[in-house]
Order: sequence, then structure tokens, then C-alpha cells
Amino acid sequence: QVQLVESGGGLAQAGGSLRLSCASASGRALSTYAMGWFRQAPGKDREFVAAISRSGETTRYADSVKGRFTISRDNAKNTVDVQLNSLKRDDSAVYFCAARSAILSQSIFTTRTGYSNWGQGTQVTVSS
Repeated sequence: QVQLVESGGGLAQAGGSLRLSCASASGRALSTYAMGWFRQAPGKDREFVAAISRSGETTRYADSVKGRFTISRDNAKNTVDVQLNSLKRDDSAVYFCAARSAILSQSIFTTRTGYSNWGQGTQVTVSS
């Protein structure tokens, strides 16, 4: 198990940018985990946003954020970030970081199933 903590959320204007960061609160290395970002808006299910493999060489994005969001990781610093650009009002949600154990360095997971470690979430609000 790894404890995750997100930071970087806040209020942004439409068209603006935010950078969210996820770190290991317990000090456990994130390098053994495939990582993902998910989000949940009020009254909606938690949905996939972006994922990255253990090595960082493979990434996947939801169609709704492709070309606007960029996920990255720094295994030396034990962090996983997601850069949110060209924000839209529909991007407003609580954003969650998640970790899933992965044997293969290139494995990547885009569904909630199997992610057993979750952060508490960080709020992103986009105003028009």
C-alpha cells in the first residue's frame, strides 16, 4: 500500500492552466506503480483522465483531455504530475491520483479497476 497526496488544485479561468502533483505521503517509492489521474464532478461517476506507465514511456489520455493535458512522472522525486492547459468549465471536478502495482514497466491502466491506492483528491474549478 502507498499513501498518496495530491496538490495544485484551485481556481482557474477558462483557457488557463493548472499543474497538479501527486506524491507518496508514506515515502514508499512510486516507481513500482503504474499511475493514473481520475476526476469526479458533482453527480457524476469518477472518470479516467490520464495514465502513465512505471517507466514513464507510455501514456494514455481520455479523449476529452487529449492535446490539453500532459501527464508526467519523476521517479527520482517520487512524483507524478498532470499539466492542465486550455481549461474548460467541464474540467471542473475533484481530481484524484491513483496507483496500481505493475510488474511490467510498460503496463498502463485506464480503468478504475485494479487501482487500489487513491489520494484524497484536489478540487479544480474553472470559471468562464
